[in-house]
Amino acid sequence: MRVDEYLTYDATGLAALVAAKEVTAAEVLAAARERAEAVNPRINAIVADIPEADDQVAGDGPTGPFAGVPFLVKDLAQEYQGHPTTYGSRSLVGDVAEEHSYFTRSALDAGLVIFGKTNTPEFGSKGITEPELFGPSRNPWNTDHTPGGSSGGSGAAVAAGIVPAAGANDGGGSIRIPAACNGLVGLKTTRGLLPLGPQSLDASNGFVVQGVVTRTVRDAAGLYDALAGDRPMAMIHAPRPGASFTEAIATQPRRLRIGFTSTSSISDPDPEAIAAVEDAAKALEALGHQVEEVEAPYDAAELGRDFLTIWFASAAAEVAEAKLRVGARDADFEADTLAVAELGRAGGVVAVELAHINRRNHVRRLSEFHETYDLLLTPTLAKPPLKVGQLDTPKALQTAARLLHKVHGGRVMRATGMVDQLVAENLGWVPYTQLANLTGRPAISVPTYRTAAGLPLGIQLSGQLGDDGLLLQVATQLEESKPWAEHWPKL
Repeated sequence: MRVDEYLTYDATGLAALVAAKEVTAAEVLAAARERAEAVNPRINAIVADIPEADDQVAGDGPTGPFAGVPFLVKDLAQEYQGHPTTYGSRSLVGDVAEEHSYFTRSALDAGLVIFGKTNTPEFGSKGITEPELFGPSRNPWNTDHTPGGSSGGSGAAVAAGIVPAAGANDGGGSIRIPAACNGLVGLKTTRGLLPLGPQSLDASNGFVVQGVVTRTVRDAAGLYDALAGDRPMAMIHAPRPGASFTEAIATQPRRLRIGFTSTSSISDPDPEAIAAVEDAAKALEALGHQVEEVEAPYDAAELGRDFLTIWFASAAAEVAEAKLRVGARDADFEADTLAVAELGRAGGVVAVELAHINRRNHVRRLSEFHETYDLLLTPTLAKPPLKVGQLDTPKALQTAARLLHKVHGGRVMRATGMVDQLVAENLGWVPYTQLANLTGRPAISVPTYRTAAGLPLGIQLSGQLGDDGLLLQVATQLEESKPWAEHWPKL
């Protein structure tokens, strides 16, 4: 199979070719690897090889609904037995997985051919992908810019055509942010539909869900059909819908009432982010839906503080666990990670419990919104994809962060207003995505807009618990009216 042929198919199309014996799984894998060799040096999306893929495609090849489709897993919470899962950290470079994650098992059972692992920021803690361990991933549409994070390597790989879909996970926007940056479809599912485990069962207090980034909606629907399901050790179970997602997208949704807003109490959105939402609102109205501008049903700054309070505590636990389990030292972690961990340690249990109490308030406000509106439409990003290095912490502050961590100076850090500063700096360009994680609701980013500079800039639709199929239905409508998969970056 030639690479130019390979690029014309999504995962569903490739699976059909293999099933019809028009190509073999080995031929498709060879095309994926050829594409990776050509473009990965420029985007740094793949950071580890999985040679077991050759065994998968040998003989009669794999079986399953996506048999023979090349695939990549994220180097975070998507463990592949016998290979390290580094979480983008020097502290875990020798942490070899003793078994597959639930996600990886499901992917292999579906016939996906996993031949590599994708780049991620250390512990997935940023909306960019620039770990010190592997270096930055870059956006295929413009390599001066970020592909987002924390599933940035996966987003870049799919956008560049290395694979039609790749593994991702989302604890605060980490599927939707790279989808928006790279011109892809990114669904963060209802909590419990794709559980973590068995290595990490309830990461960040249930914020994190497994998933994929894809070029087409039908791939997202089919892959979630294949990958979702209950697991015996899962902490949270979400009921499967009566119809499959693939069946759902074959029908039109009812006429929906959709409220849209681009306002944020953290930062003023870029004019192009506002334009993206207004453009999507017009498209949805043309599709027959009732679309109205509304006030944001939550305070982004308040929600951001609650989100980071819980996230910081989780970071402190991750650092402590790595030290205890594999003997990691402070020098094995990035300075930013140590600073965040120290803020979490110093915050104490009362701050975390108050943040959890506030989650109920966010759920209540969102529930009240959904008494009137079926879906909430916002930008996915408040700004176009940032430039690589734009959020780098100055060296002097990195040194100070390491010192303050060493002397347990978290209270001093908090007294300086660092938490609010981190909310503004790290969530200021992505203030819309944490709501779905904090409340457990589904949300999808779809690439309906391009900036004047040619960069993708996605819009986000959020729904009620169990509305995953509805979000995919609306995404299908938008895809038909604005066919994005026909566009390719010029690498």
